[in-house]
Amino acid sequence: MQTTIKSPAAFEGIGLHSGKPARMVIHPASAEHGIWFKRTDIRLGDALVPARWDAVHQTPLCTKVENSRGVSVSTIEHVMAALAGCGVHNALIEIDGPEVPILDGSAAAFVRGILARGVLRLVAPVRAIEILQPVEVRRGDAWARLDASDRLSIDFSIEFADAAIGTQQKRLDMSNGSFVRELSDSRTFCRRADVDDMRANGLAQGGTLENAVVVEGDRVLSPGGLRHADEAVRHKMLDALGDLALAGAPILGGYTGHRAGHALTNDLLRKLFVTPAAFRMVVCDAVTTARLPGVGVHAGEIPAVA
Repeated sequence: MQTTIKSPAAFEGIGLHSGKPARMVIHPASAEHGIWFKRTDIRLGDALVPARWDAVHQTPLCTKVENSRGVSVSTIEHVMAALAGCGVHNALIEIDGPEVPILDGSAAAFVRGILARGVLRLVAPVRAIEILQPVEVRRGDAWARLDASDRLSIDFSIEFADAAIGTQQKRLDMSNGSFVRELSDSRTFCRRADVDDMRANGLAQGGTLENAVVVEGDRVLSPGGLRHADEAVRHKMLDALGDLALAGAPILGGYTGHRAGHALTNDLLRKLFVTPAAFRMVVCDAVTTARLPGVGVHAGEIPAVA
């Protein structure tokens, strides 16, 4: 069955790129509602923004959705990953500004908030997107692909010159709560050399060593070091799940990404939906539902973070 959150969950913090304070509340929603954002600071006009692949306004360092009136919400990937990873299909997310709070740079706080309120089953079946044949997109030496599979898996590889990151690869079956246990606490990361460039371009205004992993050569500059030796690739997988959640329904397929980012994953969804032979919509039975992200997770599985 489709689900929603049982009661509202509120979050407050600053935007990673804008540096502006933000308050966000995830509210329950009815079956077939999907995930929508509502800008509570917009008094006139359309304040509703769909969390959907065709509303994405591509930016290099985050995922931003925008409605037909130009009202937008950015850096949505972590909360979208938390909703997908907890198995929440329907929610109205009220936010008082243009950017989701970054919190600690991971999805852990969103996951805690969602699971603390609980997930409510609704009287409507889950429909999923079943991948039937490969779909692939490339940008330079980066690529992403979806392949046929009976469940969602994510296989990701990255390559960075900084020895603190280097070459990393990880694959996970995303069913049975693996997102919550394995990925949800992994933080966004960047190279120290990139920080000044981002700020000069109006980005990372709210970034600190407490809400991002910053590396320089073989050193991790953030206090406490890494939460996982391969935290960087785990975070890229977290981002990929959040971006795939914009498909509008759970995906039954294998996602593979090599040096892929937000824009490339959105390119992949756009190519998927203009390739009718590559997918079909299916109503999930009990066996299929058990293979979806978030099924069976509980608060005790959330990793403890400092």
